[in-house]
Formats: sequence, C-alpha cells, structure tokens
Amino acid sequence: MHGPSPKVSVSHGCVIASGFRPHPLLRNAHVQTIYPTLLRPLPPLEVRRERLELADGDFVDLGWSGNTQGTGPLAILLHGLTGGFESKYLRGTAGQLIARGWRTVALQLRGSGPDTNRLPRCYNHGDTEDFHTLCRVLREREPGTPLFAVGWSMGANILLKALGESGEASLLTAAAAACAPFQLQACAERLRRGFPRVYQKHLINGLGTILRRKHGPVPVLPTANLAAALGAKDFFAFDDAYTAPMNGYPDAIGYYTQASSGQFLKGVRRPTLVINSVDDPFMVPSILPAAAELAPAVTLELAQHGGHLGFIATGDGGRPKYWLEERVPEFLFEAHAAA
Repeated sequence: MHGPSPKVSVSHGCVIASGFRPHPLLRNAHVQTIYPTLLRPLPPLEVRRERLELADGDFVDLGWSGNTQGTGPLAILLHGLTGGFESKYLRGTAGQLIARGWRTVALQLRGSGPDTNRLPRCYNHGDTEDFHTLCRVLREREPGTPLFAVGWSMGANILLKALGESGEASLLTAAAAACAPFQLQACAERLRRGFPRVYQKHLINGLGTILRRKHGPVPVLPTANLAAALGAKDFFAFDDAYTAPMNGYPDAIGYYTQASSGQFLKGVRRPTLVINSVDDPFMVPSILPAAAELAPAVTLELAQHGGHLGFIATGDGGRPKYWLEERVPEFLFEAHAAA
C-alpha cells in the first residue's frame, strides 16, 4: 500500500478572477477611466496636515484623517502620478476605512503638493525612500499600532517596490495596490498610441505645472533639460530630459528598468492584494505577471473591465458605485482580523 501523498508546497502567489462587474452604461475602458475625473463630486474628507522634515533637508506633507485619539489601525495612502490629498480615489477609500474606526495618513510625495520641495530631486515611480522613512517614523511614534498601506497607479508601483525591498523586515501588516504599472517602459509605449495619448498629454501637462512652480526657487541640475521637459510630447522625452537626470537614473530606459515594480514582486512577504483591469488603457495585458512571478503572499485580482482607477459598478437606484473603494478596505479588514 502506498502512504499518503506528500503535500505539494506552493512557492508562488495566485492570480484570481475579480468579482467586479461594470455599470452597464459605463463598460467602456475610457468611460470607466474618465467618468470619475470629470463627473464624480469630490468625496468629503477632513484632512489634518503635518509637515514631516526629512534627513536630507527636504520635506513631505502628511494628511491625517480619522479619529484624533491616536488609536486603531493606521493605513498609509499613496497617490498616483499627479495626485495628492485631493485625489478622489484616495479620499473615497479613506472614508470607507474611517467609517470602520481606522485612521489614514496620506503621503503627499516629495514635490507633489502646492508647496515646492527644497531639493532638485522629486517624486518618481522608483522613489521608495520617503515611504520607508514614513513607515519608520510611524513605528517609532506608535510601536503597537498595526500599519497598512494602499497605493494607486504610481503609488501602487512605489508600494510594491518598497514591499519587495523590505521583505521580512517590512513594518506593514498587509497592503493593497490598484492599477499597478508593473513594467514602466511598456506603459510609456502604450501611452504613445491612439486615444491614450490624451491621458499622456494630461499627465505631462500636470507635471509641467509642477516643474514651472518648482524651478525658479530650486535650480535645475546641469544634466537636466527643463525646456525639453516642458516641451516633451511623450513620457520617454520627458523622463529623458528631467525625471532621470534629476533623480540619478542614467536615462528614461534606465529609469523604467530600475523602477518597475514587477521585478520586486517575488520579494514581498506581507499579505498583499493587487487589483488591475485587463482593459486598463494605460497598460497592455502582457505586463500582467503570472502566478510564478508572485511571492506566496501576493494575490493578483484581475478584472476584465475597470479602466484605469475606474471600477465603477452599479449602486442603489442604478447610481455609479466605486467598487474599488469597498474591495480594498474589505481586504485590509480581513488581513487585520487574521494577523
């Protein structure tokens, strides 16, 4: 007789189909992407601001929300490329967490707020240093508080990269990321073609506003070309002229190669949910990682629809409902209960 079959160890994460179903009138990927930006009212959120001074002489701004007693789980929120405290997806998610007694602290990445940061370097997809610093500061302030994190788009890339860098040393209990650009070069190429060029232009214009505000008070490094960045028609040109030289990358391709989060997924050691849509117009399906590319702690939830930071479902009376802002807190609540 044969003995019991040996257990098969699973050394990778999993990829699952999402339960998200788009609103029947808003199925199109571009409609899912654009509708919240143009037609969604700004979710109400009381934000208490704190300026966190950094060791290199610069600063980041923090936006605290939720109870002021300093109790309960705390979620760090990381915005997208031209986002901040006013990002609707961030505010909506914060509201759901706060309703369950959690607190949130939004990290307004270096140089992204209305006040110009002091040093030439600026936030980018690969800059995890300030996030790591914030995690250490929060742990020192509140040794017993469970820490979680949520990131969207660029914030998702930063969060996943940081989790992979930290591994077992991560100070987080669990994390969630949405619309992660796992391979930045492929995403930059996608935004060069067809209708997504509209998004590219909008984002580059937003970055140009930040650059015009910053330079004057802060000198441009001699290796960067501000005029070329302000005149850039795509991200390759912008990042070659500005992002790479201002932040120590050799060029745009070097930046994309070093900063892409996909290569860090095997190093993640905390329960992490990543939610992406197959029809995201900022990406191509080929960048979506397979289960073998994920650490056991990582679950990639794929929706067939949802666009980029859309995920609009049907709510009461047929009204739009922002499904992602319910799904992410649900995962964090479950992770907290299981910890």
